[in-house]
Amino acid sequence: MKKIFAASALIISAMLVQGCAPEVGSKEWCTELKEKPKGDWTANEAKDFAKNCVF
Repeated sequence: MKKIFAASALIISAMLVQGCAPEVGSKEWCTELKEKPKGDWTANEAKDFAKNCVF
Protein backbone atom coordinates (compact mmCIF):
# COMPACT_ATOMS: atom_id res chain seq x y z
CA MET A 1 0.00 0.00 0.00
CA LYS A 2 2.84 2.38 0.83
CA LYS A 3 4.49 1.68 -2.53
CA ILE A 4 1.31 2.51 -4.42
CA PHE A 5 0.89 5.76 -2.50
CA ALA A 6 4.55 6.73 -3.08
CA ALA A 7 4.31 5.94 -6.79
CA SER A 8 1.08 7.91 -7.11
CA ALA A 9 2.58 10.90 -5.30
CA LEU A 10 5.63 10.80 -7.58
CA ILE A 11 3.53 10.69 -10.74
CA ILE A 12 1.27 13.53 -9.59
CA SER A 13 4.30 15.65 -8.66
CA ALA A 14 5.86 15.08 -12.06
CA MET A 15 2.64 16.08 -13.80
CA LEU A 16 2.37 19.28 -11.76
CA VAL A 17 5.93 20.33 -12.55
CA GLN A 18 5.49 19.60 -16.24
CA GLY A 19 2.30 21.65 -16.33
CA CYS A 20 4.13 24.78 -15.15
CA ALA A 21 6.64 24.90 -18.01
CA PRO A 22 5.66 26.88 -21.11
CA GLU A 23 5.23 24.99 -24.36
CA VAL A 24 8.41 24.67 -26.42
CA GLY A 25 8.40 27.28 -29.16
CA SER A 26 5.90 29.58 -27.48
CA LYS A 27 6.65 33.26 -26.95
CA GLU A 28 6.98 32.67 -23.19
CA TRP A 29 9.39 29.78 -23.76
CA CYS A 30 11.57 31.88 -26.07
CA THR A 31 11.67 34.71 -23.52
CA GLU A 32 12.51 32.31 -20.70
CA LEU A 33 15.34 30.76 -22.71
CA LYS A 34 16.74 34.18 -23.68
CA GLU A 35 17.10 34.95 -19.96
CA LYS A 36 18.82 31.61 -19.25
CA PRO A 37 22.65 31.61 -19.64
CA LYS A 38 23.55 30.04 -22.98
CA GLY A 39 26.06 27.76 -21.26
CA ASP A 40 23.15 26.12 -19.42
CA TRP A 41 21.15 25.33 -22.56
CA THR A 42 20.84 21.72 -23.63
CA ALA A 43 21.46 20.72 -27.23
CA ASN A 44 17.72 20.20 -27.73
CA GLU A 45 16.93 23.64 -26.29
CA ALA A 46 19.45 25.28 -28.64
CA LYS A 47 17.98 23.44 -31.64
CA ASP A 48 14.41 24.29 -30.67
CA PHE A 49 15.35 27.92 -29.99
CA ALA A 50 16.92 28.27 -33.43
CA LYS A 51 13.95 26.57 -35.06
CA ASN A 52 11.17 28.45 -33.23
CA CYS A 53 12.58 31.76 -32.01
CA VAL A 54 15.16 32.83 -34.60
CA PHE A 55 13.72 31.83 -37.96
